[in-house]
Formats: sequence, structure tokens, C-alpha cells
Amino acid sequence: MKIKAGIIGGAGYTGGEMLRILINHPNVEIAFVNSTSNAGNLVSDVHTDLIGDTDLRFIDNVDFDMLFGASPSGGGLEGAVLFLCVGHGDAKKFLAANPINDNIKIIDLSQDFRLTQNSQLSTRNFIYGLPELNRESIKSANNIANPGCFATCIQLGLLPLAAKGLIKREIHINATTGSTGAGQSLSATSHFSWRNNNLSIYKAFEHQHLNEIGESLLQLQPSLADTLSFIPQRGAFTRGILAAMYLESDLTLEEAQTIYEDYYSGHPFTHVSRKNIDLKQVVNTNKALVHVEKHGNKLFIISIIDNLLKGASGQAVQNMNLMFGLDEQAGLKLKAAYF
Repeated sequence: MKIKAGIIGGAGYTGGEMLRILINHPNVEIAFVNSTSNAGNLVSDVHTDLIGDTDLRFIDNVDFDMLFGASPSGGGLEGAVLFLCVGHGDAKKFLAANPINDNIKIIDLSQDFRLTQNSQLSTRNFIYGLPELNRESIKSANNIANPGCFATCIQLGLLPLAAKGLIKREIHINATTGSTGAGQSLSATSHFSWRNNNLSIYKAFEHQHLNEIGESLLQLQPSLADTLSFIPQRGAFTRGILAAMYLESDLTLEEAQTIYEDYYSGHPFTHVSRKNIDLKQVVNTNKALVHVEKHGNKLFIISIIDNLLKGASGQAVQNMNLMFGLDEQAGLKLKAAYF
């Protein structure tokens, strides 16, 4: 099966990662890549690592039926998917301004449709696209709200406990992200001279991803009433997220390890390690690694992902694979940048 894929917002970090994956995906043909600021330019002029891999050029105006090769009746769109790699708030505006045939599946990487109260747009209903939580719903979905990067990393560290109703105390979370998590637009805190050899905290206790994390945990543990105390940090590295979490728990270490291993036994990208883990094990992959320890009455959990892959574009392609009945790992068997 060949899927025709279109990318809106292909010049940024997530758009670039999407291109790198899809160019080498065995079941995908890239129909077009949109960028209003780079219209007419070669994709490889912007993502220079793709020189020799593609002759695609960015386009501005998009005629979806023509670009996807649809017939006047809408035929030929059953194998079409549109990735929205745009800023927060821009996905909803784009879809409102551009009527799109219902046969085209949509995967949105912004936060516009992640929360239940925002998941409906006209006739489109968006499913929260965390495969380790909603795999069966994703398989039959036409529209996916791809999770946030911090949210993905933290949820993967907590879902097994919530599934057993075992979150009974406040959870303390400290998580550090690489500079690519801020996107390509320059700001005072994304310049190399500020970020290098530096560490800072931002949005303490108030990060926007807390809402989607809370919804997912409540989905598994409706009685959940405890606080998530989340301290996000900006790290002096390019990509990846490490989340360190702890809560009071009566579980033994062996019980906790078994709960985590059982929960993730059927999920090909999330693995539980009985040895301590480090960020280089997952950078440049779609993998998530989780490690648990017991310290007195505290259960300590470490979760790590690549923020641009499992935290964004890789997970979006994982969702696409599930939506079209493909091998979940197709195009995503990537090598870690370990050295």
C-alpha cells in the first residue's frame, strides 16, 4: 500500500524530521511540502542534510485534490494523509480556512486539538494520539491530535501506575528538554550564547502539557485526585527529554518492575530497563525507555525520549502506520546517535 502524504509547515524542526522519516518510509510517497516563507525553494536548500535525497520544492498555495491526485468525486483520497507541522493555534486556523475532503486523514502536531474540550472541529473529531494509551482508537481514527513532547515523556513514566489505580500520592516531576523543543524561531533563551553551558527553569507548576497529562491519567484512573507538581527545565543540549519523577508507594521494586513490563509488553517502541538509562540511548530514535527504582517509601521513575521523534514527528508517523493498518514500526527503525 502506498500512502500519499502532504506536509503543512515543512521548514521547521518537526517538518524537517517528518521529511527525513517519510522520504525513507517504504509505504509513503510525499505528494507535497508546504512552506509560505520558502515557497519555490528546494527542500534541500532548507534541510541541507537532504541534499541528494529529494528534489522536492516547497509550495505555498495548496489544492489538496489536485496534489493528492483525487478524482472529481473524491476518489483516490482513501490513502492520503496530511501532517500539520505548524505552530500552536495555527492548525485550527489553517483547517478553518482550507476545506479538506473528509477522506484525507489529518495528523496535527500542534496542541490545538489535544484536550477533550477542543477535540471537535466541524465534522472532524480528533483522537489523542498516544499509542501506548489509545492504540485501538487510533487504528480506526481519521484525525489525530499528536501529543506534546513533555506530555509523552511524562505519561509514559506514569501510565502503568494509573492503569492499576496506584497513583495515590502527589507526583513530583523534574524534566529537562533540549533546545529544539522551543522550535526554530529565535528568542532570548534559544540563542547558543545563552543556552550553552546554562540551565534554567520555566513555567514551574504551570506548563501547558499538564492538562493533557491529567486527562490521560484520569482516563485510566478516574479516581485520580492527586497533584502533578511539574518543574520543566531548559537543557544545554540539542534534543531529547529526561523526566525524573517520584511519589510515595507501597509497591516493592519487583512489583513495580512487573507492572511496567506487563503494561508495555505489546508496545514496540517503549521499553522498560532494569538498568539505569541515559538520554543518548534514545536520541535520534522513536524509542522511549523507562526505568524504576525504590528508595524507602518512594517509587522513582525515569523516562526518556527524543523530543522531535517519539515526542513529535516519529510518533506522528507511528500513528499514521496504525491508522492505515501498516506495521507500526515501518519507517521508524532508526539508529541512536550514541557517540
